[in-house]
Amino acid sequence: MRIRWQIKIGLAAMVLHPVLAFGDSVAKVWNEENLAAIRIDFPDPGVHARNLFTTSVAMWDAWAAYDATAVGYVHRESATSPDIAAARDEAISYAAYRILVHRYQGSVNGATTVAALDAQMANLGYSPISTLETGDGPDAVGNRVATSVIAYFANDGANEANNYEDLTYAPVNEAMILAVPFEGMDDANRWQPLAFDFAITQNGLEAELVQTFLGSHWGEVRPFALHRSEGETVYHDPGLPPQLGGVEDAAFKTNTLDVVRYSRDLDPDETALIDISPNAMGNSTLGTNDGSGYTVNPSTSSPYVSNMVKEGDFGRVLAEFWADGPDSETPPGHWNAIANEVVETAGFSRQIGGVGPVLGELEWDVKMYFAINGAVHDSAIAAWGCKREYDYARPISSIRQLCQTGVMPLESGLSEIITAASILPGERHFELGPHVGKIALYCWGGEPADPMTEYTGNKWILGERWMPYQRDTFVTPAFAGYISGHSTFSRAAAEVLTEMTGSPYFPGGLGSHLVPAGSLDFELGPSTDVTLEWATYYDAADQAGLSRIYGGIHVAPDDGPGRVVGSECGKSSWTLAQKYFDGSILTEEFRAWAELEANGDFVLKWHQARGMFYTVHSSNSLSAFAPFLGPTRAESDLGEYVLPADEITGAQFYRVNRTDGP
Repeated sequence: MRIRWQIKIGLAAMVLHPVLAFGDSVAKVWNEENLAAIRIDFPDPGVHARNLFTTSVAMWDAWAAYDATAVGYVHRESATSPDIAAARDEAISYAAYRILVHRYQGSVNGATTVAALDAQMANLGYSPISTLETGDGPDAVGNRVATSVIAYFANDGANEANNYEDLTYAPVNEAMILAVPFEGMDDANRWQPLAFDFAITQNGLEAELVQTFLGSHWGEVRPFALHRSEGETVYHDPGLPPQLGGVEDAAFKTNTLDVVRYSRDLDPDETALIDISPNAMGNSTLGTNDGSGYTVNPSTSSPYVSNMVKEGDFGRVLAEFWADGPDSETPPGHWNAIANEVVETAGFSRQIGGVGPVLGELEWDVKMYFAINGAVHDSAIAAWGCKREYDYARPISSIRQLCQTGVMPLESGLSEIITAASILPGERHFELGPHVGKIALYCWGGEPADPMTEYTGNKWILGERWMPYQRDTFVTPAFAGYISGHSTFSRAAAEVLTEMTGSPYFPGGLGSHLVPAGSLDFELGPSTDVTLEWATYYDAADQAGLSRIYGGIHVAPDDGPGRVVGSECGKSSWTLAQKYFDGSILTEEFRAWAELEANGDFVLKWHQARGMFYTVHSSNSLSAFAPFLGPTRAESDLGEYVLPADEITGAQFYRVNRTDGP
């Protein structure tokens, strides 16, 4: 059941293409193809969350076409075949193939991806050139599904037709030119783009030399299960983060200094051994790091075995493992990989909620991908809506700004004023002699000359030249900090896995990932093998959020609220997905009402399920309703129709009907 990997060397990075392993469902195969495509594409988390969700919708809709109870999300038809299992495999393959080709053919390594997709179709025994959409054959069913899904997502607000570009955003701060001394910020609370001499993404592709806010419009992309009330602009709005010179000024400064503290804890030569097993870590309250582990493993009824490592190794491993996933599939893709690993665990039982009938591999997979990728898609929308709304600064800017302006909190051994005495030969600030009166920080000293053979450790550096634990050619993602996408994506996926498996615990009560000694990318390390361990999906999600603070990418207020928002995204996605599984989306009651406007108009409103069809009927009595509006496919969660005051004569009654098709 483990996937086998076929290794090829591409222009930008090592490309991993999945090969069908015995027992894998076709849904798993196409999910792996999607992840392979992400790994060699430009790493845009929102775009790839959308791609994962769209492909999952197509696979679900193709599967549901052959089920009497399940309801497709976009495309709904009733298909038959003498061999349902074979027909489902074929329909799902055509649907997923068409979506993936459509989405990735224009990507930076599109030719490589399309060739791999074509090869996978041939490997499965299907023709990639078949575009037939008429008739009852499963290839036609899959192609019809793909056409419907592509059309539905074409106008979802992502601006796919124009390469996801957004021309409505402009940063308030001038770009920070990394090659010259820090020149300050116009507004220290707002995001500042970076300007590079040479920039590459975390998966090895050339990036813009001056950052533009990636996905600045993503908060307006059509979601799966999110809802916001009239007047709200952000889904699950966590509110204003601490502001320098404003609300919670002291917290802003403390949070910023804490990132320096985490940076100081990356030195393997200066940090103590800590227990990173579930015996000592995990079990935190949502949005916090207050957990102290678990008494016993519930699967074995025995205590967890201690796992002692240097904190400097742990922090560096954490920062790199969770950066974009170990194979650069971005956080949404990373959680797909984790979900696949969970299912591949020996003895795993495919029972929804841990009870009831054992599902076949294909049924489990299409349901899992539909729910988990609905959750990460919504997480991208919620997180990036918040990023655009609050436009919050990253640590690379806030740390430098506080140090340059002299308002960074001072702490002996961490943040100090450079003095005439401290720069004397043999003193701690000797190398900072020209900067008397400035603030020095004791922390990770930046990328070494040869990351393959050297590690930097801690140094006293000029505070306004601080760098996060990242490559010099990357430094920080090209979008605002608040809230953390990693925290949001990860908690959302953890919620779905918890609900779907019926337990928050990894199979056997323990999930793990080995990082061999010397395998880090940013510098030499870890000094010994490090095995990351988690009792629950929540613990893994919390570490994903924490990793970004070790890495200098986020402050704590980006992380905690991100976890809370992600929890809401995951829960709502799972709740909605189940309604498509059992067909109740067609029968659940929904509310319709009328509101009187100040000008005398009436506005008829009703709650909608996106993708369903709604028809408004009217009557001047209660016995003879006639349709006058629709059926119209819902693209938002609220439908409305304005009844002008000058057209209202006598009593009028209205009724709204929902159907699964026009």
